[in-house]
Amino acid sequence: MNTLEAIKTRRSTRKFKSVAVPDEILEKIIEAGRVAPCGGNSQTTHFIVITDKKILNELAELVCTTFSKMEIKPDTYKSLAAAINASKKGNFVFHYNAPVLIIAANKIGYGNNMADCVCAIENMMLTANELNLGSCYINQLHWLDENPDVREHLLKLGLKEDETVCASMVIGFSDTKDGLPIRSERNITGNIVTYIR
Repeated sequence: MNTLEAIKTRRSTRKFKSVAVPDEILEKIIEAGRVAPCGGNSQTTHFIVITDKKILNELAELVCTTFSKMEIKPDTYKSLAAAINASKKGNFVFHYNAPVLIIAANKIGYGNNMADCVCAIENMMLTANELNLGSCYINQLHWLDENPDVREHLLKLGLKEDETVCASMVIGFSDTKDGLPIRSERNITGNIVTYIR
């Protein structure tokens, strides 16, 4: 698979097999994130890689409880509103029961923190696709980064006091017959391009 194929065929996976990702594959994916571009070659992204099922379940329960206490306003972002609604029903698992959750954090106040983390996440999602794993970008921990309960829990998991959660992702074997991710090119109807020549 070449780079453009990996980009065009990467689709979000939200249903995973409960099969562990082998360490050697996981290390390749993490390395792809570590070599991502970053502002001024700062290399300040902190990757927190969680594969412990008990910790993943605890985090899912905390996120669900936290969202269930939130109210939806007319201007609430639609994905956030969906997370709140699902949490109020008590059945929201933000990481889709994937065997691996990777949190990308960076320095609070560093102007490139979000960009650096998102570049790393994209590198890892593309590498996962090349290595026949499904992946999905996860916003929920970023949305809850300033919630005291969630933040305290993340600090116990290794987040530093001077860091903010910018992005996260999940990876694993897709819950398909062959375990491979569903790969199809999207029909692009937006994302306009203006050329000035």
